[in-house]
Amino acid sequence: MFTGIVRELGTVVSALDRGADRVLAVHAPDTAARTNVGDSVAVNGCCLTADAVDGDRITFHAVSETLARTTLGSLQADDRINLEAALRAGEPLGGHYVQGHVDGVGRVQSVEAEGEGLRVFVEVPDDVLRYCVEKGSVTVDGVSLTIAEVASDAFGVALVPHTLEATTLSELEPGQEVNIEADVLAKYVERALSWSQTRES
Repeated sequence: MFTGIVRELGTVVSALDRGADRVLAVHAPDTAARTNVGDSVAVNGCCLTADAVDGDRITFHAVSETLARTTLGSLQADDRINLEAALRAGEPLGGHYVQGHVDGVGRVQSVEAEGEGLRVFVEVPDDVLRYCVEKGSVTVDGVSLTIAEVASDAFGVALVPHTLEATTLSELEPGQEVNIEADVLAKYVERALSWSQTRES
């Protein structure tokens, strides 16, 4: 379980294909210091298991299923990535409940300056957009954000200066693909209502 509050900007040291899988080595001193082999870490919003921890470096093994459903297959050496170690009991929940299970890949429609921040629209598949509501939560590349508005094929978010400084979202460009996770609470509500209606019929 994660919160969508990025704790460190890591750097990809290497991204090596191994058959249909990919092995990522990441330089992340702060995250490595609190991570053991077998621990979960959100990498650009995708929950991965630490295969090895060596000093300030963590190695992850992304399988073909993960690569097919996320943007991790496009990562290259020197790319910056958003990192969050799994939430521990007693730690504050600063964002919202994030599982690290990417629901789909979105595409940035537009990036416009808005005061000292940015207004960004992200096009997403219908099966993700159905869970997006104004003032609801969404995770973009591992960052917990509040949805400012919802269009017919996209949602818009307002990025404040701190988010731009602490995450990779300052680097977003139109056409860029990003990992999207909808709010899990919306999925539970939908399932509960569907189950109730099925039972009643």
